[in-house]
Amino acid sequence: MSSFDHKALMKDINESLAPFRKTQPHAMAGFGQLARAAVTDGVLSAKHKELIALAIGIAKGCSGCIGFHVKALHQLGCTRAELEEMLAVCVYMGGGPSLMYSAEALAAWEKTAPAPEPVAS
Repeated sequence: MSSFDHKALMKDINESLAPFRKTQPHAMAGFGQLARAAVTDGVLSAKHKELIALAIGIAKGCSGCIGFHVKALHQLGCTRAELEEMLAVCVYMGGGPSLMYSAEALAAWEKTAPAPEPVAS
């Protein structure tokens, strides 16, 4: 299994982009607005749109995209079964390279899962 640390990668990306956000606030605000508009519930749910975004991240071989979209899918209540079904389509369409990034996405899924709620005693 992959030992890739997506949490650290996402933190590094955010830290690396912080100065860029300051020097290019309009461009970054525009990107953020585009991202929010693209994944807003519509005919397709936000969850389905994030699954599509993750599939594209896998197809493009983007580890940062994998981390950020897996995190979003957790927040949207995606199940592992839904993730795996989408990954099967990625492998079908992308072959071996998509299989390798699918393994990375599964590892990211496990490592970025929210902590379980404490059980009241």
